[in-house]
Amino acid sequence: MEHIVIIGNGIAGVTAARHIRKLSDKRITVVSAETDYFFSRTALMYVYMGHMKFKHTQPYENWFWKKNRIELVKGYVNTVDHQNKKLVLADGDSLAYDKLILATGSKPNKFGWPGQDLPGVQGLYSKQDLDQLEANTPDNKTCKRAVIVGGGLIGIEMAEMLRSRKIPVTFLVRETSFWNGVLPAGESAMINEHILEHHIDLKLATNLVEILADENGRAKAVTTDKGETIECSVVGLTAGVSPNINFLKDSGIELGRGIKVNRHLETNIKDIYAIGDCAEQHEGIGQRRPIEAVWYTGRMMGETVAQTICGNKIEYKPGHWFNSAKFLDLEYQTYGWVFSERNRKENEQHFHWRDDKEKICVTVAFDKETKQFLGVNTFGIRMRHEIFDRWLTEKRDVNHVMEYLKDANFDPEFYAQYEGKIVSKFNSEFGTSISPKKKSWKRIFSNA
Repeated sequence: MEHIVIIGNGIAGVTAARHIRKLSDKRITVVSAETDYFFSRTALMYVYMGHMKFKHTQPYENWFWKKNRIELVKGYVNTVDHQNKKLVLADGDSLAYDKLILATGSKPNKFGWPGQDLPGVQGLYSKQDLDQLEANTPDNKTCKRAVIVGGGLIGIEMAEMLRSRKIPVTFLVRETSFWNGVLPAGESAMINEHILEHHIDLKLATNLVEILADENGRAKAVTTDKGETIECSVVGLTAGVSPNINFLKDSGIELGRGIKVNRHLETNIKDIYAIGDCAEQHEGIGQRRPIEAVWYTGRMMGETVAQTICGNKIEYKPGHWFNSAKFLDLEYQTYGWVFSERNRKENEQHFHWRDDKEKICVTVAFDKETKQFLGVNTFGIRMRHEIFDRWLTEKRDVNHVMEYLKDANFDPEFYAQYEGKIVSKFNSEFGTSISPKKKSWKRIFSNA
């Protein structure tokens, strides 16, 4: 029986295992040192905040794995010996494979800051990180202040977690405005305001210089490039993540920033594949980055590689870009491409609307010449994924999007509706006379 071994039990690895089982009777083994069973990484913050217990983050009952004949091995892989098709584990055991899937995920970035390895300094990625944060910050008496370094999605999550226990937080962001390498200026400015409203000490255009230790060798303060010394009990390093590939450096597998793969998710070594956060396309697909540390792309890669391993060799095709996130109380969705001022293409024009009372806004990107719809960002209005995906595929123009915008609204009944205000501002800015059409369920589900 062909033996498929998967290193990593995150969304990519577990999806691959599940779909290989759906398609075949192959022997499947999943190796991970993080936890006994797969859990939802994005739910870790809610465990800390008391909204759920860790067991609630596990989508499958513990009996699921045995029932589906998916063997689980808890341990670290030290070496991949592709010539003999075996793995050597940290405890000295070895594991033979016929085909190997690398789904080892990410690790928090460290940039050589003095003091970055002190007790009291940590990231927020793994279950072990959650346990460490629980120990470091049980309450605001034990932790008088935390400093978070890095203004991305993990940083804002950690800030929200700590504030839920009324722990004072200082947030060091090197950019001049929060996440302005990703978001257009109007959206980035709104998040700045929202962070400050949550009593988080946001310090923009500020870099960490050093983490100082107390007499016991534990973090006690940080210094910044503004000449400040900020006393703290905990330092959260959330300056992004990078592929977890250090154990592969002498394996013969081609590496870049991640594990190099082709469109079939194959490495340069026969019968070895890479998926999820650790995989790096030789060239990005469309305007996507070669490495995408995103939950849903990991799932899609797992489904794709399962098909290939089970005899139906297909390319990885992630489709139109989309993502969602939450910035404290602000829900964010993006479909297609809406670039920040730093990365905007010459042909890309933006229409930005923001409500004058609520923290709700929409940015629509379109081609200056052809008016083709390129993408949309929304904050505070839930939009229907299938509608925007259809409009992007059909290459609709921006006027069509405005006219039928009500079809895309996914907010529940009785929520405030903003399409009239949005279209009115669009008409004013671009000299159009568009009247928004009434929502039509027939249109919405016409291609379902």
